[in-house]
Amino acid sequence: MGIVAVLMLPLLLLGISGLLFIYQEASRLWSKSAVQNKVVVITDAISGLGKECARVFHGGGARLVLCGKNWEGLESLYATLTSVADPSKTFTPKLVFLDLSDISCVQDVAKEVLDCYGCVDILINNASVKVKGPAHKISLELDKKIMDANYFGPITFTKVLLPNMISRRTGQIVLVNNIQAKFGIPFRTAYAASKHAVMGFFDCLRAEVEEYDVVVSTVSPTFIRSYHANPEQRNWESSICKFFCRKLAYGVHPVEVAEEVMRTVRRKKQEVFMANPIPKAAVFIRTFFPEFFFAVVACGVKEKLSVPEEG
Repeated sequence: MGIVAVLMLPLLLLGISGLLFIYQEASRLWSKSAVQNKVVVITDAISGLGKECARVFHGGGARLVLCGKNWEGLESLYATLTSVADPSKTFTPKLVFLDLSDISCVQDVAKEVLDCYGCVDILINNASVKVKGPAHKISLELDKKIMDANYFGPITFTKVLLPNMISRRTGQIVLVNNIQAKFGIPFRTAYAASKHAVMGFFDCLRAEVEEYDVVVSTVSPTFIRSYHANPEQRNWESSICKFFCRKLAYGVHPVEVAEEVMRTVRRKKQEVFMANPIPKAAVFIRTFFPEFFFAVVACGVKEKLSVPEEG
């Protein structure tokens, strides 16, 4: 009996591996069919996440509209996509100059996209501007700029495209947001405020357009790290617990977020929260034990302020 069990174990593992492979391939093909021939607009396509989303959706056969505020960056992305793609299975991306913080131009750009293709099937609101510093040292002008880029820009772009989706009774709007829409982090007041605001807008919009079969999705990672960033190396003399916590709290790679955006589009998910256990625990504590959460955050601020700056 023992010999049979030993012989069966490799076969069982092989069978499981085969099933996983079949599932992954089926999911990949399903993802491609979900966006094939669809008009997909990606804002801030020249960012790390924007490039990965462009790669994933372009490979799936989507008709891409790539928006960005750096024309050279858009042309470089265009060259990268067209050099590796099969022309018989993909469409040539359309490049559009767009600065979401310039609200006066957003409506014109959205109308230009509609005039080009006649419709937009999927809108991926990816653009975001960050700022860090004490609230009393951030100027009101900078606060307004952050709100324009992170709130007024995306909702203005969405409002222009939305009537077309409603009249066609189809479409999906994906908002790539941030964990700071769930709770604020010190020294990021303007950024957190913009993320709270845009999350509130799209949560309300989701209920409003459901009867028209328009899907509103939000994908909220903790934060998106750069391509080449790696966790800091810690020596064994430091606290293992702290080392483990830092590992858990480390950000999400753009490739992972882009793949999750594709899954969200394919499955028409309403909300996705990409986080490790520690951020998820923080959201839970903020919801059910707010006073404790505020006390812990305040202690962290006091410790930061007590540390003298170098130089």
